[in-house]
Amino acid sequence: MKSAEIKELSVADLKEKIEELQEQHAKLNLAHSVTQLENPVQLRANRKVIARLKTELRGRELAEAKA
Repeated sequence: MKSAEIKELSVADLKEKIEELQEQHAKLNLAHSVTQLENPVQLRANRKVIARLKTELRGRELAEAKA
């Protein structure tokens, strides 16, 4: 996801997307531990998207607390 797409999401959408991606990451991680993934870079990319979403969510929480 690009940062512009992330900024368009609401707080509820961000939380939902984070949860969905964390579940997907856990499944990929389990699959990778059993057998080699066809594209192991998916793990890293997925982790980075989760981090971007969490960063945006935290930024919004801080902005809300400040206001």
